[in-house]
Amino acid sequence: MLFFVTGLLLGLFSQVRAQNLTSAYISTISERLAQGAVHSWEYGTRAEALLELNAPTYSVVSFNAVPPPHSIPSNISSALGEVFTIAHDVVVARSLSNITGPQPLIADTSAGDPASIGVAVLLANWTGQGALDGLDYAGAARDQLNYLFQNVSKTSDGALSHRVGQLQLWSDSVYMVPPFLAYYGVLTQNKTILTEAYTQIRLYRKYLQDAAAGNLWKHIQLGQAGNDDGHWSTGNAWAAAGMIRVLGTIQRSPYANSLKSQQNDLARWADEIHGAMYSHINSNGLFYNYADNNTTFYDASSTALLASTVYRLSLLGNIHTYIPLAEQARNALLLLLAPFTTSTALSATMSGLLHFTPEGWLTPVVNPYSYDEQGSDSPEGQAFILELQAAWRDWIADGAQGANSAREARPHVLMIEAIVVLQVMTVVGYNG
Repeated sequence: MLFFVTGLLLGLFSQVRAQNLTSAYISTISERLAQGAVHSWEYGTRAEALLELNAPTYSVVSFNAVPPPHSIPSNISSALGEVFTIAHDVVVARSLSNITGPQPLIADTSAGDPASIGVAVLLANWTGQGALDGLDYAGAARDQLNYLFQNVSKTSDGALSHRVGQLQLWSDSVYMVPPFLAYYGVLTQNKTILTEAYTQIRLYRKYLQDAAAGNLWKHIQLGQAGNDDGHWSTGNAWAAAGMIRVLGTIQRSPYANSLKSQQNDLARWADEIHGAMYSHINSNGLFYNYADNNTTFYDASSTALLASTVYRLSLLGNIHTYIPLAEQARNALLLLLAPFTTSTALSATMSGLLHFTPEGWLTPVVNPYSYDEQGSDSPEGQAFILELQAAWRDWIADGAQGANSAREARPHVLMIEAIVVLQVMTVVGYNG
Protein backbone atom coordinates (compact mmCIF):
# COMPACT_ATOMS: atom_id res chain seq x y z
CA MET A 1 0.00 0.00 0.00
CA LEU A 2 2.83 2.41 0.89
CA PHE A 3 4.50 1.83 -2.48
CA PHE A 4 1.19 2.34 -4.27
CA VAL A 5 0.52 5.64 -2.50
CA THR A 6 4.10 6.81 -3.02
CA GLY A 7 3.95 6.00 -6.71
CA LEU A 8 0.59 7.69 -7.07
CA LEU A 9 1.81 10.84 -5.36
CA LEU A 10 5.02 11.00 -7.36
CA GLY A 11 3.00 10.64 -10.53
CA LEU A 12 0.68 13.43 -9.46
CA PHE A 13 3.58 15.77 -8.62
CA SER A 14 4.12 16.09 -12.36
CA GLN A 15 0.48 17.04 -12.79
CA VAL A 16 -0.04 19.31 -9.78
CA ARG A 17 2.70 21.88 -9.70
CA ALA A 18 3.47 25.50 -8.92
CA GLN A 19 2.91 27.79 -11.87
CA ASN A 20 5.21 30.64 -12.76
CA LEU A 21 2.76 33.45 -13.38
CA THR A 22 2.50 34.13 -17.09
CA SER A 23 1.92 37.61 -18.49
CA ALA A 24 -1.73 36.66 -18.99
CA TYR A 25 -2.13 35.69 -15.34
CA ILE A 26 -0.34 38.85 -14.21
CA SER A 27 -2.52 40.99 -16.43
CA THR A 28 -5.71 39.49 -15.02
CA ILE A 29 -4.53 39.86 -11.42
CA SER A 30 -3.50 43.45 -12.12
CA GLU A 31 -6.87 44.22 -13.69
CA ARG A 32 -8.73 42.96 -10.63
CA LEU A 33 -6.42 45.05 -8.44
CA ALA A 34 -7.12 48.19 -10.46
CA GLN A 35 -10.82 47.44 -10.38
CA GLY A 36 -10.96 46.89 -6.64
CA ALA A 37 -8.57 49.48 -5.21
CA VAL A 38 -10.73 52.37 -3.96
CA HIS A 39 -9.41 53.10 -0.45
CA SER A 40 -6.33 55.05 0.57
CA TRP A 41 -4.14 52.11 1.56
CA GLU A 42 -5.26 50.17 -1.51
CA TYR A 43 -4.06 52.97 -3.78
CA GLY A 44 -0.73 53.04 -1.97
CA THR A 45 -0.30 49.28 -1.98
CA ARG A 46 -1.24 49.08 -5.64
CA ALA A 47 1.33 51.75 -6.52
CA GLU A 48 4.04 49.89 -4.61
CA ALA A 49 3.20 46.57 -6.28
CA LEU A 50 3.31 48.18 -9.73
CA LEU A 51 6.70 49.74 -9.00
CA GLU A 52 8.19 46.48 -7.78
CA LEU A 53 6.77 44.45 -10.65
CA ASN A 54 6.93 46.78 -13.65
CA ALA A 55 9.43 49.54 -12.85
CA PRO A 56 12.08 48.13 -10.49
CA THR A 57 14.44 50.98 -11.37
CA TYR A 58 12.10 53.16 -9.30
CA SER A 59 11.50 50.62 -6.53
CA VAL A 60 13.36 50.91 -3.24
CA VAL A 61 13.65 47.12 -2.93
CA SER A 62 15.64 46.74 -6.14
CA PHE A 63 19.41 47.08 -6.49
CA ASN A 64 19.07 50.56 -7.96
CA ALA A 65 20.09 53.79 -6.29
CA VAL A 66 17.73 55.90 -4.20
CA PRO A 67 16.93 58.57 -5.29
CA PRO A 68 16.20 57.14 -8.75
CA PRO A 69 16.86 58.97 -12.04
CA HIS A 70 14.94 62.20 -12.66
CA SER A 71 14.66 61.32 -16.34
CA ILE A 72 12.52 58.28 -17.05
CA PRO A 73 14.03 55.73 -19.45
CA SER A 74 11.77 55.25 -22.47
CA ASN A 75 11.51 51.50 -21.90
CA ILE A 76 9.68 51.91 -18.59
CA SER A 77 7.77 55.15 -19.10
CA SER A 78 4.55 53.26 -19.81
CA ALA A 79 5.10 51.06 -16.76
CA LEU A 80 5.20 54.14 -14.55
CA GLY A 81 2.07 55.53 -16.14
CA GLU A 82 -0.33 53.71 -13.83
CA VAL A 83 1.62 54.85 -10.76
CA PHE A 84 1.55 58.44 -11.93
CA THR A 85 -2.17 58.18 -12.63
CA ILE A 86 -2.75 57.18 -9.01
CA ALA A 87 -0.72 60.17 -7.80
CA HIS A 88 -2.40 62.51 -10.28
CA ASP A 89 -5.95 61.51 -9.36
CA VAL A 90 -5.27 61.76 -5.64
CA VAL A 91 -3.65 65.19 -5.87
CA VAL A 92 -6.43 66.48 -8.16
CA ALA A 93 -9.10 65.34 -5.70
CA ARG A 94 -7.16 66.91 -2.85
CA SER A 95 -6.92 70.22 -4.72
CA LEU A 96 -10.70 70.32 -5.15
CA SER A 97 -11.20 70.25 -1.38
CA ASN A 98 -10.00 73.86 -1.07
CA ILE A 99 -8.26 72.98 2.20
CA THR A 100 -4.83 74.45 2.81
CA GLY A 101 -2.08 73.50 5.21
CA PRO A 102 -1.29 70.13 6.80
CA GLN A 103 -3.68 67.45 5.57
CA PRO A 104 -3.63 63.82 4.48
CA LEU A 105 -3.50 62.98 0.79
CA ILE A 106 -6.99 61.49 1.20
CA ALA A 107 -9.43 62.25 4.01
CA ASP A 108 -9.65 59.09 6.07
CA THR A 109 -10.53 57.79 9.53
CA SER A 110 -7.04 56.29 9.50
CA ALA A 111 -4.23 58.70 10.26
CA GLY A 112 -1.66 56.38 8.71
CA ASP A 113 -3.18 54.84 5.58
CA PRO A 114 -3.14 57.98 3.36
CA ALA A 115 0.64 58.22 3.75
CA SER A 116 0.93 54.97 1.79
CA ILE A 117 0.22 56.99 -1.38
CA GLY A 118 3.06 59.36 -0.53
CA VAL A 119 5.78 57.44 -2.35
CA ALA A 120 3.84 57.66 -5.63
CA VAL A 121 3.27 61.40 -5.10
CA LEU A 122 6.94 61.98 -4.28
CA LEU A 123 8.00 60.01 -7.33
CA ALA A 124 5.66 62.02 -9.56
CA ASN A 125 7.28 65.20 -8.27
CA TRP A 126 10.80 63.82 -8.59
CA THR A 127 10.32 62.90 -12.23
CA GLY A 128 8.79 66.23 -13.20
CA GLN A 129 5.16 65.25 -13.65
CA GLY A 130 4.09 68.58 -12.16
CA ALA A 131 5.66 70.42 -15.08
CA LEU A 132 3.45 68.37 -17.41
CA ASP A 133 0.11 68.59 -15.62
CA GLY A 134 0.52 71.67 -13.43
CA LEU A 135 -0.12 69.87 -10.14
CA ASP A 136 1.81 70.64 -6.96
CA TYR A 137 3.01 67.17 -6.02
CA ALA A 138 5.73 68.54 -3.74
CA GLY A 139 3.19 70.60 -1.81
CA ALA A 140 0.84 67.63 -1.46
CA ALA A 141 3.64 65.44 -0.08
CA ARG A 142 4.78 68.21 2.26
CA ASP A 143 1.25 68.69 3.61
CA GLN A 144 0.99 64.93 4.20
CA LEU A 145 4.27 64.98 6.10
CA ASN A 146 3.26 67.97 8.21
CA TYR A 147 -0.09 66.36 8.93
CA LEU A 148 1.65 63.34 10.43
CA PHE A 149 3.94 65.40 12.63
CA GLN A 150 1.58 68.25 13.55
CA ASN A 151 -1.94 66.82 13.56
CA VAL A 152 -1.68 63.13 14.40
CA SER A 153 -1.65 62.12 18.06
CA LYS A 154 1.30 60.12 19.34
CA THR A 155 2.53 58.26 22.39
CA SER A 156 4.73 59.96 24.95
CA ASP A 157 7.78 58.52 23.20
CA GLY A 158 6.62 59.53 19.72
CA ALA A 159 4.83 56.58 18.08
CA LEU A 160 2.32 58.07 15.64
CA SER A 161 -1.28 56.92 15.97
CA HIS A 162 -2.76 54.90 13.14
CA ARG A 163 -6.21 56.29 13.86
CA VAL A 164 -7.70 59.77 13.78
CA GLY A 165 -10.38 59.35 16.45
CA GLN A 166 -8.15 57.92 19.15
CA LEU A 167 -4.52 57.19 19.90
CA GLN A 168 -4.12 53.63 18.69
CA LEU A 169 -1.32 51.63 17.08
CA TRP A 170 -2.01 49.12 14.31
CA SER A 171 0.64 46.79 12.88
CA ASP A 172 -0.61 47.80 9.41
CA SER A 173 0.86 51.27 9.91
CA VAL A 174 4.44 50.04 9.52
CA TYR A 175 3.76 49.55 5.80
CA MET A 176 1.95 52.87 5.41
CA VAL A 177 3.96 55.55 7.24
CA PRO A 178 7.67 54.63 7.62
CA PRO A 179 8.28 53.92 3.91
CA PHE A 180 6.85 57.35 3.07
CA LEU A 181 9.02 59.03 5.71
CA ALA A 182 12.11 57.20 4.48
CA TYR A 183 11.52 58.11 0.84
CA TYR A 184 10.72 61.71 1.71
CA GLY A 185 13.91 61.94 3.75
CA VAL A 186 16.16 60.64 1.00
CA LEU A 187 14.58 62.68 -1.80
CA THR A 188 14.76 65.91 0.22
CA GLN A 189 18.21 65.12 1.68
CA ASN A 190 16.78 65.20 5.19
CA LYS A 191 18.47 62.54 7.28
CA THR A 192 16.33 63.41 10.30
CA ILE A 193 13.14 62.43 8.51
CA LEU A 194 14.80 59.33 7.10
CA THR A 195 15.88 58.28 10.59
CA GLU A 196 12.35 58.93 11.88
CA ALA A 197 11.14 56.12 9.61
CA TYR A 198 13.39 53.74 11.52
CA THR A 199 12.31 55.22 14.85
CA GLN A 200 8.62 54.68 14.10
CA ILE A 201 9.27 51.00 13.37
CA ARG A 202 11.31 50.63 16.54
CA LEU A 203 8.50 52.16 18.60
CA TYR A 204 5.80 50.07 16.95
CA ARG A 205 7.83 46.94 17.65
CA LYS A 206 8.14 48.00 21.27
CA TYR A 207 4.37 48.23 21.68
CA LEU A 208 3.12 45.42 19.42
CA GLN A 209 5.65 42.61 19.63
CA ASP A 210 4.40 39.80 21.87
CA ALA A 211 7.37 37.98 23.37
CA ALA A 212 5.02 35.56 25.10
CA ALA A 213 3.80 34.42 21.68
CA GLY A 214 7.23 33.80 20.17
CA ASN A 215 7.58 37.40 18.92
CA LEU A 216 4.42 37.49 16.87
CA TRP A 217 3.00 41.00 16.69
CA LYS A 218 -0.33 41.92 18.21
CA HIS A 219 -2.62 43.65 15.76
CA ILE A 220 -4.04 46.71 17.57
CA GLN A 221 -3.02 48.25 20.88
CA LEU A 222 -3.35 51.30 23.15
CA GLY A 223 -6.81 52.41 22.01
CA GLN A 224 -9.67 53.16 24.35
CA ALA A 225 -11.80 50.78 22.31
CA GLY A 226 -11.36 48.32 19.44
CA ASN A 227 -8.03 46.82 20.44
CA ASP A 228 -7.05 43.42 19.03
CA ASP A 229 -4.62 41.33 21.07
CA GLY A 230 -4.60 38.63 18.42
CA HIS A 231 -1.71 37.91 16.12
CA TRP A 232 -3.25 38.82 12.77
CA SER A 233 -1.23 37.25 9.99
CA THR A 234 -1.66 40.13 7.55
CA GLY A 235 -0.63 42.58 10.27
CA ASN A 236 2.61 40.69 10.81
CA ALA A 237 3.19 40.64 7.05
CA TRP A 238 2.44 44.38 6.76
CA ALA A 239 5.04 45.04 9.45
CA ALA A 240 7.73 42.87 7.86
CA ALA A 241 7.09 44.42 4.43
CA GLY A 242 7.32 47.95 5.83
CA MET A 243 10.65 47.08 7.43
CA ILE A 244 11.94 45.70 4.13
CA ARG A 245 10.96 48.87 2.25
CA VAL A 246 12.69 51.14 4.78
CA LEU A 247 15.74 48.87 4.77
CA GLY A 248 15.92 49.07 0.97
CA THR A 249 15.51 52.85 1.01
CA ILE A 250 18.36 53.33 3.47
CA GLN A 251 20.60 50.71 1.90
CA ARG A 252 20.49 52.27 -1.57
CA SER A 253 20.73 55.87 -0.35
CA PRO A 254 23.69 58.20 0.24
CA TYR A 255 23.11 57.65 3.98
CA ALA A 256 23.75 53.92 3.93
CA ASN A 257 27.20 54.03 5.55
CA SER A 258 26.07 56.24 8.42
CA LEU A 259 23.00 54.12 9.21
CA LYS A 260 24.53 50.65 9.37
CA SER A 261 23.13 49.77 12.79
CA GLN A 262 19.63 50.80 11.72
CA GLN A 263 19.89 48.56 8.65
CA ASN A 264 21.04 45.66 10.81
CA ASP A 265 18.10 46.19 13.16
CA LEU A 266 15.56 46.31 10.35
CA ALA A 267 16.89 43.10 8.80
CA ARG A 268 16.93 41.39 12.19
CA TRP A 269 13.41 42.53 13.04
CA ALA A 270 12.02 41.31 9.72
CA ASP A 271 13.74 37.97 10.24
CA GLU A 272 12.28 37.91 13.75
CA ILE A 273 8.76 38.12 12.32
CA HIS A 274 9.61 35.42 9.80
CA GLY A 275 10.69 33.12 12.59
CA ALA A 276 7.56 33.83 14.60
CA MET A 277 5.19 33.39 11.68
CA TYR A 278 6.69 30.41 9.88
CA SER A 279 6.52 28.32 13.02
CA HIS A 280 2.76 28.41 12.39
CA ILE A 281 2.61 27.67 8.66
CA ASN A 282 0.14 24.91 7.87
CA SER A 283 0.52 21.72 5.89
CA ASN A 284 -1.29 23.29 2.94
CA GLY A 285 1.30 26.09 2.77
CA LEU A 286 -1.03 28.81 4.07
CA PHE A 287 -1.34 30.72 7.32
CA TYR A 288 -4.47 30.98 9.39
CA ASN A 289 -5.97 34.47 9.47
CA TYR A 290 -4.60 34.65 13.02
CA ALA A 291 -1.35 32.75 12.77
CA ASP A 292 -1.57 30.86 16.05
CA ASN A 293 -5.35 30.37 16.11
CA ASN A 294 -6.46 27.26 14.26
CA THR A 295 -10.12 28.16 14.68
CA THR A 296 -9.68 30.93 12.11
CA PHE A 297 -9.76 30.41 8.35
CA TYR A 298 -6.86 30.00 5.93
CA ASP A 299 -5.61 33.25 4.38
CA ALA A 300 -3.71 33.48 1.11
CA SER A 301 -3.21 37.26 1.35
CA SER A 302 -0.88 37.24 4.33
CA THR A 303 0.83 34.12 3.00
CA ALA A 304 1.73 35.94 -0.22
CA LEU A 305 2.97 39.17 1.36
CA LEU A 306 5.08 37.46 4.01
CA ALA A 307 6.69 35.15 1.45
CA SER A 308 7.61 38.18 -0.67
CA THR A 309 9.48 39.65 2.30
CA VAL A 310 11.52 36.46 2.69
CA TYR A 311 12.81 36.76 -0.88
CA ARG A 312 13.48 40.46 -0.35
CA LEU A 313 15.37 39.84 2.88
CA SER A 314 17.48 37.28 1.06
CA LEU A 315 18.34 39.96 -1.51
CA LEU A 316 18.79 42.94 0.80
CA GLY A 317 20.01 41.30 3.99
CA ASN A 318 21.72 38.13 2.77
CA ILE A 319 19.46 36.17 5.15
CA HIS A 320 18.13 32.99 3.60
CA THR A 321 16.80 31.11 6.63
CA TYR A 322 13.15 30.96 5.59
CA ILE A 323 13.60 30.57 1.84
CA PRO A 324 12.43 26.91 1.99
CA LEU A 325 9.19 27.95 3.67
CA ALA A 326 8.67 30.90 1.35
CA GLU A 327 9.09 28.47 -1.54
CA GLN A 328 6.56 26.17 0.08
CA ALA A 329 4.10 29.05 0.42
CA ARG A 330 4.63 30.24 -3.14
CA ASN A 331 4.23 26.72 -4.50
CA ALA A 332 0.96 26.36 -2.61
CA LEU A 333 -0.40 29.74 -3.75
CA LEU A 334 0.39 29.13 -7.40
CA LEU A 335 -0.62 25.48 -7.47
CA LEU A 336 -1.64 24.47 -10.96
CA LEU A 337 -4.25 21.74 -11.40
CA ALA A 338 -3.23 20.12 -14.66
CA PRO A 339 -4.07 18.03 -16.53
CA PHE A 340 -7.28 17.51 -14.55
CA THR A 341 -9.09 19.07 -17.48
CA THR A 342 -12.10 16.79 -17.24
CA SER A 343 -12.89 17.83 -13.69
CA THR A 344 -15.76 20.22 -13.12
CA ALA A 345 -13.69 21.68 -10.28
CA LEU A 346 -11.13 22.90 -12.81
CA SER A 347 -13.65 25.40 -14.13
CA ALA A 348 -13.66 26.95 -10.65
CA THR A 349 -10.08 28.09 -11.01
CA MET A 350 -8.32 30.65 -13.23
CA SER A 351 -6.97 28.35 -15.93
CA GLY A 352 -6.34 25.72 -13.30
CA LEU A 353 -4.82 27.81 -10.51
CA LEU A 354 -6.21 26.39 -7.28
CA HIS A 355 -6.09 29.62 -5.26
CA PHE A 356 -7.73 31.94 -7.79
CA THR A 357 -11.34 32.39 -8.79
CA PRO A 358 -12.36 32.27 -12.46
CA GLU A 359 -12.24 36.07 -12.48
CA GLY A 360 -8.69 36.10 -11.14
CA TRP A 361 -9.20 36.96 -7.47
CA LEU A 362 -6.89 35.36 -4.91
CA THR A 363 -8.67 32.96 -2.56
CA PRO A 364 -9.18 32.26 0.34
CA VAL A 365 -8.61 35.73 1.77
CA VAL A 366 -9.46 37.82 4.78
CA ASN A 367 -12.04 40.54 4.26
CA PRO A 368 -9.82 43.65 3.98
CA TYR A 369 -12.58 45.76 5.54
CA SER A 370 -13.34 43.42 8.45
CA TYR A 371 -10.16 41.71 9.54
CA ASP A 372 -11.74 38.86 11.51
CA GLU A 373 -14.01 37.71 8.67
CA GLN A 374 -13.29 35.77 5.52
CA GLY A 375 -13.75 37.80 2.35
CA SER A 376 -13.97 37.21 -1.37
CA ASP A 377 -12.42 40.04 -3.42
CA SER A 378 -9.33 41.56 -1.79
CA PRO A 379 -7.49 44.31 -3.69
CA GLU A 380 -4.59 44.16 -1.24
CA GLY A 381 -4.39 40.41 -1.78
CA GLN A 382 -3.98 41.03 -5.51
CA ALA A 383 -1.17 43.49 -4.79
CA PHE A 384 0.52 40.99 -2.49
CA ILE A 385 0.58 38.35 -5.25
CA LEU A 386 2.22 40.86 -7.61
CA GLU A 387 4.78 41.74 -4.94
CA LEU A 388 5.46 38.05 -4.41
CA GLN A 389 5.95 37.54 -8.14
CA ALA A 390 8.33 40.50 -8.35
CA ALA A 391 10.34 39.42 -5.31
CA TRP A 392 10.66 35.83 -6.52
CA ARG A 393 11.64 37.00 -10.02
CA ASP A 394 14.38 39.24 -8.60
CA TRP A 395 15.56 36.48 -6.28
CA ILE A 396 15.85 34.06 -9.20
CA ALA A 397 17.70 36.68 -11.27
CA ASP A 398 20.18 37.15 -8.43
CA GLY A 399 21.05 33.47 -8.40
CA ALA A 400 18.40 32.10 -6.03
CA GLN A 401 20.56 32.47 -2.93
CA GLY A 402 19.48 30.04 -0.23
CA ALA A 403 18.04 27.60 -2.74
CA ASN A 404 20.43 24.94 -1.46
CA SER A 405 18.79 25.08 1.93
CA ALA A 406 15.45 24.67 0.17
CA ARG A 407 16.75 21.51 -1.50
CA GLU A 408 18.09 20.25 1.81
CA ALA A 409 14.60 20.67 3.24
CA ARG A 410 13.13 18.68 0.37
CA PRO A 411 11.97 15.64 2.41
CA HIS A 412 9.89 17.93 4.59
CA VAL A 413 8.54 19.81 1.59
CA LEU A 414 7.74 16.56 -0.21
CA MET A 415 5.61 15.49 2.71
CA ILE A 416 3.78 18.81 2.63
CA GLU A 417 3.36 18.53 -1.13
CA ALA A 418 1.94 15.05 -0.63
CA ILE A 419 -0.66 16.45 1.74
CA VAL A 420 -1.47 19.21 -0.73
CA VAL A 421 -1.81 16.70 -3.57
CA LEU A 422 -4.18 14.60 -1.50
CA GLN A 423 -6.23 17.72 -0.81
CA VAL A 424 -6.23 18.50 -4.54
CA MET A 425 -7.35 14.98 -5.34
CA THR A 426 -10.32 15.57 -3.06
CA VAL A 427 -11.05 18.96 -4.67
CA VAL A 428 -11.00 17.69 -8.26
CA GLY A 429 -12.57 14.36 -7.49
CA TYR A 430 -9.59 12.33 -8.69
CA ASN A 431 -10.54 8.66 -8.76
CA GLY A 432 -7.47 7.17 -10.40
